[in-house]
Amino acid sequence: MEQRVKKIMAKTFKTEEKKISENASMDTLEEWDSLRHMYLILGLEDEFGVEFSQPQIINMLSYKTILFTLKEVVAGSK
Repeated sequence: MEQRVKKIMAKTFKTEEKKISENASMDTLEEWDSLRHMYLILGLEDEFGVEFSQPQIINMLSYKTILFTLKEVVAGSK
């Protein structure tokens, strides 16, 4: 799951996967703006076949919170 998330983030933010660290966030990636955030959410929803709620989308502002939320949503959909 982590590698898939990094791949989507790298594609969305037009950077290399190796630049997506555990500490990657809206504060550390210059390319992460509100529009690309929505592209990221859509990419994650498409890749994992899930749908995030508005509060989840608002809180998914770092690699760590994305993984946490994604694991929570995937587990809840089973």
